Amino acid sequence: MGKTYERIDGRLRAFIEAQPLFFTATAPLSGDGTVNLSPKGLTGSFAVLDDLTVAYLDFAGSNAETIAHLRENGRITLMWCAFQGPPNIVRVHGRGEPVFRDDPRFPELLTHFPGIDPTAHGLRAVVVVSAELVRDTCGYAVPFMAYESDRDLHGKRFAREDDASLNAYFTKKEHVASSIDGLPGLPLPLPPSSV
Repeated sequence: MGKTYERIDGRLRAFIEAQPLFFTATAPLSGDGTVNLSPKGLTGSFAVLDDLTVAYLDFAGSNAETIAHLRENGRITLMWCAFQGPPNIVRVHGRGEPVFRDDPRFPELLTHFPGIDPTAHGLRAVVVVSAELVRDTCGYAVPFMAYESDRDLHGKRFAREDDASLNAYFTKKEHVASSIDGLPGLPLPLPPSSV
């Protein structure tokens, strides 16, 4: 049934890179804090950086719970499910860090995402995750579902924004600069985009 892996390579890497959808789970340190679970998609927005490091692009949205939790404690789990083909669930448990647009590492990290134009989606950060535990499980109860295509709504919505209008949008949103539980979220104003 379940197996633990020492690294993200071979069949395991091919599986997670082929999935059009994954989920992130984070939580604050407070025992009564709000656990966050988010779906992530958009073709080209996920990359395996090396055998124990993955990253994804964090785009504009109506909250920043994942960023807030990572800034507080770094804990994150990513999960992929096989909705087609043989059943499988893969989880990467680890430590994550949002690398913001003014970080010197940011331009080099973007080179790992050649298949997507980040400017059309209001790119806020690159989330880099260092794997501490990599496991798969059977996935026997996961249903078959067909992937049709990415939705184009996110790109259409945020392609018309520049840094100033993105800042205005984020400032108006209740849970972007701080999380539901009041933790620091996305640093505002956004640093100028280097892309």
